[in-house]
Amino acid sequence: MRVTLVRHTTVDVPRMICYGQTDVPLKESFEEEAKVVRGKINPKTYDHVYCSPLSRCVRLAEFCGYKDATKDNRLKEINFGEWEWTFMYSNPDPRVSHWFENQLTEPMPSGESFLMIRDRFQDFLQEKKAELQDNLLVFTHGGIFLSAELLKGKTFNNDFFDYLPPYGTVAEYEF
Repeated sequence: MRVTLVRHTTVDVPRMICYGQTDVPLKESFEEEAKVVRGKINPKTYDHVYCSPLSRCVRLAEFCGYKDATKDNRLKEINFGEWEWTFMYSNPDPRVSHWFENQLTEPMPSGESFLMIRDRFQDFLQEKKAELQDNLLVFTHGGIFLSAELLKGKTFNNDFFDYLPPYGTVAEYEF
């Protein structure tokens, strides 16, 4: 199964804030960035096009010509739970340091761990494979890219956020 992942363009939020599943605006540079992304997408036919229901992904999918992309909640960014819309690196919550030491397995309070987001992405992939969809285009988030890397066997040292792909990344995976 071939899956082309597309990360949304640059968000208009303060640097280092955890916006996760919050529906946030995009930078004024959206159209310029989106043209570059559109140029990176192979114009071949896909079995199906999917996107996260968050507006930053929907808007990019539509700009790239996929107005009918199917929205799927499993393609959302990681759920930061109680830490949504906080500055993680300066968060005074004493649980933050424990979470940073156990990001893979430890869910954020009322949120997710990286294994949890990986598992929901894997569920999405297994469902599409069972439906015999072999070539997908998916507009999504950095956390789903990290999930794809985990599914491919990559291990991350230190902070997972150090491995996020740049906004507008387009990458093809074989599962």
